Amino acid sequence: MIHETAQIHPSAVVEDGVVIGANVVVGPFTYIASNAKIGQGTEIMSHVVIKGPTIIGKDNHIFPFAIIGEDCQDKKYQGENTRLVVGDRNVIRESVQMHRGTTQDKGMTLVGNDNLFCVNVHIAHDCIIGDNIIIGNNATLAGHVKIEDYAVLSALSPVHQFCTIGAHSFIGGASVVVQDVPPYIMAQGNHCKPFGINIEGLKRRGFKKLEIRAIRIAYKEIYRSGKTISEVKPILKNMAKEYPSIALFTRLIESSTRGIIR
Repeated sequence: MIHETAQIHPSAVVEDGVVIGANVVVGPFTYIASNAKIGQGTEIMSHVVIKGPTIIGKDNHIFPFAIIGEDCQDKKYQGENTRLVVGDRNVIRESVQMHRGTTQDKGMTLVGNDNLFCVNVHIAHDCIIGDNIIIGNNATLAGHVKIEDYAVLSALSPVHQFCTIGAHSFIGGASVVVQDVPPYIMAQGNHCKPFGINIEGLKRRGFKKLEIRAIRIAYKEIYRSGKTISEVKPILKNMAKEYPSIALFTRLIESSTRGIIR
C-alpha cells in the first residue's frame, strides 16, 4: 500500500506489498523489497537498498547507497524470518549498512530515534541502538552490541560483539572497544581505556553540578580507589539512592558479561 502523497521516482523499484506512508520521497534507482514498511515523511535518496522484514519509522533521512535490512553476515544465519526496526528522525548517511537480527538472539536489530549514522557505519545483526546517538564515519559494530542513549562513538572505531557502550559516554576516534564502557566516561585507545568523565557532554544535556560531582566520585571509586568491582558495587548503590544517575553505573556493571574497560 502506497500513500497517495508519496513521491516515488520512476526509476525506483518498489515491490508489491511495500507499505509507504504519507509524504515519503523515494529517489531514483532505489530498491525496496516487498516486506518493508516506510513511515510518513521519510526521505530515501538515490541508490538505496531496503530489504526485510524491515520497519522504518517517520521523518528519517536515508542517503545514497545505504543498505538497510539486508541479510546478516553471521554464518549461522540460514534465511530465518528476522527483522530490522528503525525508529524516527534518524539521519542515515552514505553507504551505511544495517542488518537484520538472528534467531540465536531476539531475531531483531533495533535502532531508536534521533540518531546520526555517518558515512559507512556498519550496524551488525542483533544490535540495540538507543536514542540521540552519534556514530562517526567508518565505525563498525559487531553482532549483539548495545549502545545506550546519548553515547558518541567516533570515527574508525570498531566494537567487539556483545559489548555495551553506556549512556552519555564518548569514545574517541580509532579506538578498539573490546569490553563494556560504563556510562558518562570518556575513553580512547587500542584497547579502549577510560580517561575521565564526559563533563562537557553532561553540561550540554542539563546535568546539574551536584549530579556531575556525584558521577565524578563514582568514577574515582571505580577507577582510582584501588577497590575491586565487588567492593565498589555497594558504594554505588548507596550513592544511587540520592543521585539517580549513578544507577546507570550499577546497572551496566551488574549486567556486564565481558567486564568493563579498565
